[in-house]
Amino acid sequence: MSKFFQSATIAAAALLCAGIMPQSLAADQPATTQAQAKPNKVIFSVTDNDKGKWNLIINNATAVQRNVGPNNIDVEVVVWGPGINMLKLESVVGNRVDELTAKGIKVVACETTMHELKLTPQDMLASAGYVPGGVIELMQKQQQGWAYIRP
Repeated sequence: MSKFFQSATIAAAALLCAGIMPQSLAADQPATTQAQAKPNKVIFSVTDNDKGKWNLIINNATAVQRNVGPNNIDVEVVVWGPGINMLKLESVVGNRVDELTAKGIKVVACETTMHELKLTPQDMLASAGYVPGGVIELMQKQQQGWAYIRP
């Protein structure tokens, strides 16, 4: 094997491992594969029990979905620590949380925080979802390529 061919093979393999496909190979792929881009993914972290911070996060989650297009993005709001209070039935932003979930934006509560505060799903907004741990959810989503936003 010539040095040139060996170097070119190693360079092409490195590009493929990095997720970069040389144009000559990309042209060989079916058009449907090239046209089907994975949706964008963003996760917001909320630990504040503050109406102003919550409204900021709700506005940002709504804006990113509207600007990118609901079919082009997955948006999730993960809530843990003191922020969990804004998902309780009597929450001052409860109606806005319900509006988020009606738009397909997931809002999930940390079950670890709920357990520590002795909260049950009956104490929470019906539109809220649940994850075993808020920090674990953030870690796993970032490992899956989700953008992490903490306003």
